[in-house]
Amino acid sequence: MSSASTESPDLSTFYEYYDNYNDAPKPCSKESVRRFSASFLPVLYSLVFLVGLTGNILVIVVLFKYKRLKSMTDVYLLNLAISDLLFVLSLPFWSYFTVDQWVFGTPWCKIISWIYLVGFYSGIFFIMLMSIDRYLAIVRAVFSLKARTAFHGLITSLVIWLVAFLASVPELVFRESFNEHNYTTCKPRYPGNFTTWKLFSTLEINILGLLIPFIVMTFCYSMIIKTLVHCRNEKKNKAVKMIFVVMIVFFCFWTPYNIVIFLQLLETMGVMRDCQVSTNLDYAFQVTEILGLFHCGLNPVIYFFMGEKFKKYLKMLFKNWHLPGYVCKWCGVHITYHTESTSSFHTQSTGDQDAL
Repeated sequence: MSSASTESPDLSTFYEYYDNYNDAPKPCSKESVRRFSASFLPVLYSLVFLVGLTGNILVIVVLFKYKRLKSMTDVYLLNLAISDLLFVLSLPFWSYFTVDQWVFGTPWCKIISWIYLVGFYSGIFFIMLMSIDRYLAIVRAVFSLKARTAFHGLITSLVIWLVAFLASVPELVFRESFNEHNYTTCKPRYPGNFTTWKLFSTLEINILGLLIPFIVMTFCYSMIIKTLVHCRNEKKNKAVKMIFVVMIVFFCFWTPYNIVIFLQLLETMGVMRDCQVSTNLDYAFQVTEILGLFHCGLNPVIYFFMGEKFKKYLKMLFKNWHLPGYVCKWCGVHITYHTESTSSFHTQSTGDQDAL
């Protein structure tokens, strides 16, 4: 990996713990960090890739085949699955990078880094929109009858993707593949003051990826809980519970990463100069980044264990698809199937409609 100074704290830089290698006060060897990365990261990236790819493709197939994108919630779930896929499709490139060097050239360096960051921003934005969707359905039920349509879901989704694209533009502009100390790396080359750009990049991730969503979701769920206390409804409770779990899981898996990159910013600004602290931050960066990456495969698991409809849809899908049905039969798993029209899964009331 690269042994230059850290050029960016953004989400596409799994590997930039090496970038502090020569930046820290001498002597400060980080060979142990480097060995840890080469030994464990490729295996973990591969695991995340397989789980995330399989789970999110199943969600997309279920949404198109059975849900038919009839509601705003369906549209947001589809876009959330696409956002998670952006994460996992970039992992094979980073996996190779951790054990060798960047061999894919500058265009792919820009593109892969960009789509990863787009996936991060769009993912948290769609979780935020799903919270707003629940808020409208329960707290503003009358207004939601007109507002919560698939068409409005499509429009807001396009706006979210545009914001995510724009927020990730610095990756397209500054990312480059170049030779450094006889090693080909992929990282940003910022013009002018490096510390200023790093400050901007870190604050952008912390504010757009954590602070604003946290404020919006806290407001939405506080109002939802207040409303449900006075008006109990089992279907609404189940729908809120699923979206709430999706939100909590996101913050549990990504908040540690945001904290670590902020501490790395303090290190770059000279607030922390201890070699051991720098090394520990490098380890923490790797661990928290992997923790965040595992999140992209968790949403389908949440849908399966908390969504009765999603379980039914999967049974229907596996029943009609010969290969998984054969595998399940070979494994001794019997899939029960009850003929049921697609429309029977769809609740017309916008207030009672659950996630999956």
